[in-house]
Amino acid sequence: MSERLEKVIGERLSKDKNTRCYWWDGNWHSAGDCLALADDCERTLKEAGFTEGQRLVVMMKNSPMIVGLSLACWRLKGAICPLNAAAGMDSLTGTLKLIDPFAVVLSNSIKKETREALEAQGYLCVTCPPDGPLPAFKGRATVPESSEMAVIFATSGTTGLPKAVPLTHSNLLDNCNRVWKAVTPLEEGDVFLNVLPNFHSFGYTAATILPLVKRMGQAIVPGFLPPQAAIKAIAEAPVTVLFAVPTIFAYLFGALDKGSLPKETFAHVKLMISGGDRLPPNLHDLAIKHLGMDVVEGYGITETSPIVAVNRNYETHRAGTVGPLLEGYEYQLRTREGEITDGNEGVLWLKGPSVTPGYFRAPELTAKRFDGPWFNSGDYVRMEDGYLSILDRVTDIIIVGGFNVYPQEVERILVSHPAVRTAIVVGEPSPSTGEIPKAFIQKQDGAEVTERDLIRFCKERLAHFKVPRDIEFVDEFPVSGTGKILRRVLREWTHKGH
Repeated sequence: MSERLEKVIGERLSKDKNTRCYWWDGNWHSAGDCLALADDCERTLKEAGFTEGQRLVVMMKNSPMIVGLSLACWRLKGAICPLNAAAGMDSLTGTLKLIDPFAVVLSNSIKKETREALEAQGYLCVTCPPDGPLPAFKGRATVPESSEMAVIFATSGTTGLPKAVPLTHSNLLDNCNRVWKAVTPLEEGDVFLNVLPNFHSFGYTAATILPLVKRMGQAIVPGFLPPQAAIKAIAEAPVTVLFAVPTIFAYLFGALDKGSLPKETFAHVKLMISGGDRLPPNLHDLAIKHLGMDVVEGYGITETSPIVAVNRNYETHRAGTVGPLLEGYEYQLRTREGEITDGNEGVLWLKGPSVTPGYFRAPELTAKRFDGPWFNSGDYVRMEDGYLSILDRVTDIIIVGGFNVYPQEVERILVSHPAVRTAIVVGEPSPSTGEIPKAFIQKQDGAEVTERDLIRFCKERLAHFKVPRDIEFVDEFPVSGTGKILRRVLREWTHKGH
């Protein structure tokens, strides 16, 4: 039988119960404290009837209880499923029906209406403080699944329909071990900032599980907004490794640029890694300007536990790429139709021990995204000299009269204009060319620029078929729970004539 997370983590924490494990609400807590919290959660879950193959849904912001409940579920040979309470009842309803949970653990700050709506649908809900204890309850009888499942992540992907990605103990351990080996600045005693949402695989694996598996600490912050708690954690824990998404780096570097955040906040930070979305080029410049070090990029997908590629360190970092693949992955570049190509661009297909065995209770979806052991990432990429560049999601590529237009290329040009803060480009239906590029633009504060100005700016720098034919100015973008801009919603706006 393969190694399990609760065994690896339990042995690591038990070796030295006095080591710092997690920083919470201004104080460090020991490995012994973490084990005691897990013991308490395990005892309550066992008395509630939680058994092998059951699934516990948790809707809580980042907190010690996420760690305690995870370890407790695994000890009882079950799985944990972190969900976003703010996802909306329609989304939650579809996901919960699919997951069929033993119980739903809610934060004690959850809206009363959310709990009542869940209970009205027959789900057993338990309210819990962020650092425990878990109150006594009796769970629901559900059909058990494989005890190899450790975590189930819900994701809508590009379709908007709920799907669930189960990751096994061996998936997550493989990913953690390979990241530890690949990212050379990491060392025992490092402190990670754990601020990315736990319902997002990047936050859960990289900032929660990795420090637990290795001899590192984590500063747990419920969420990034408002940012004061995260800034305090970075400075006071202090944090040495900053895993974050571009929106977080944009806020932090913007505050540095305005002088509202002292650079001493980052005095102990030695490594900054961005994932979850592309990093705008201007953030590289701001990082070097104010902190004297760059942000290195990585790339992952929920289905791959999640990290696929990462720049190893500052010495070998190549800006604009997400670095080499982690050891253990094999890759193929294929056409959209699934044919293997001998070029250096194509749809990225992967296989390896970090890849999920398939979607939860969805054999048709598994058959659609898998070809034997090979998984279709859905990303169109370029591989040069062993370094991976993400050109775009296959579903985001715009086809203008038979020519491929990569939105990221157009967006890079647009954000180089001094009046543009953020640019997102999507395809708009066209009777003559099939599609045309449409840009949604958020201006810099106080900036003045017209649609005609930006179109002229693009014409001077891009091939004619890549130039946006339509530009719409917006105050804000639709975003996911992790702060990622929802291109799918913007495409819907273009189809509805927003």
